Amino acid sequence: MRTLRRKFLLVAALLVVTGIVMVYSTTAIYAQEQYKDAAYFLKRHLFYLAVGLLLSGWVLSLDPQRIRRWTKPFVGVTLLLLAAVMVPGMGHRVSGASRWFRLGAFSVQPSEFAQLAIILYLADVLSRKRRVLENFFQGVLPPLVVLGVTLLLIVVEPDLGTAVALGVVALLLFFIAGVRRRVLVSLLLLAVPLVVGLVILKPYRVHRVMAYLNPWADPEGIGFQLIQSLVALGSGGVMGVGLGESRQKLFYLPAAHTDFIFSVIGEELGLVGGTVVLILLGFLFWYGIRLALQSPDAFGAFAGLGVIFLLALETLVHVGVTTGAIPTKGLPLPFISYGGTALVVNLMSVAVLLNLARPRQVVVLTHGGAG
Repeated sequence: MRTLRRKFLLVAALLVVTGIVMVYSTTAIYAQEQYKDAAYFLKRHLFYLAVGLLLSGWVLSLDPQRIRRWTKPFVGVTLLLLAAVMVPGMGHRVSGASRWFRLGAFSVQPSEFAQLAIILYLADVLSRKRRVLENFFQGVLPPLVVLGVTLLLIVVEPDLGTAVALGVVALLLFFIAGVRRRVLVSLLLLAVPLVVGLVILKPYRVHRVMAYLNPWADPEGIGFQLIQSLVALGSGGVMGVGLGESRQKLFYLPAAHTDFIFSVIGEELGLVGGTVVLILLGFLFWYGIRLALQSPDAFGAFAGLGVIFLLALETLVHVGVTTGAIPTKGLPLPFISYGGTALVVNLMSVAVLLNLARPRQVVVLTHGGAG
């Protein structure tokens, strides 16, 4: 067990170091041009990293039962923050979205904390109510209401991608806990048309879908970002053009240090470098699942699996977007994209998993749902 924890931490550390290098590589020229300081974004990234490490150390020092007792207050606080961020004068609005609080030169995104809060809350509720999960009103409806309110607040920001990612993780936890299949199918049948409707209601979301289907129909407009991403990946070839030598990051590829950092990795480090990053992330998820399943109770197992599922889903979406496999949706690459609240919460999530994992019995989570 100790060896597994060390492997997990080593992989996480390698990803963090990779992130530091790539953030500087993708932002140095832009930062020098805009702020007269090539290390402007690197310094901010390191600040968020330091905050994340401090909070992670605090989480690791907590008694696991205290973490469990704090799940409901944690959810309550995040719901208040999600509501407050949309109040004019309190939240910071960017490109029509109100998702952040500004604290001096830095920002905080409540929806990132909400994801961790909901995962911990569901882990607590599902582990306590496993014997009554076949009763929809007693076992499933209460956590479903809390989840629904959280997703609604995130969608209103608006941030549909984060809401969908959290909803998918919640459904996976419901499935593992043993919620009836007919209930899960019903939830999916309700969710899919709702998501489609939300996409249709917002023209910019429709444009993203159109750009995904045929980016070359409007190469200077809605298809620009995806085309530049594909150009970056294609330019890298097998071995890449060299670290720091990307051309697409030179004011061609928007959000190169956040939502499209994998494109720059592919350009500078090539297929080999991109594959190594994906292998590291794969090992992180594999070790994380094994650690979660070695928790001494179902709460730790559910929480650990929820954390890993979310990180894995964010990775799939990020890589899928940069390669044109799915429509554009801005999600950072865990541990690698430029800092912010996402990096802080990723580090805290790792600390939660390590705290709740114990080198004792393996918890077997069998699916007991009825058809």
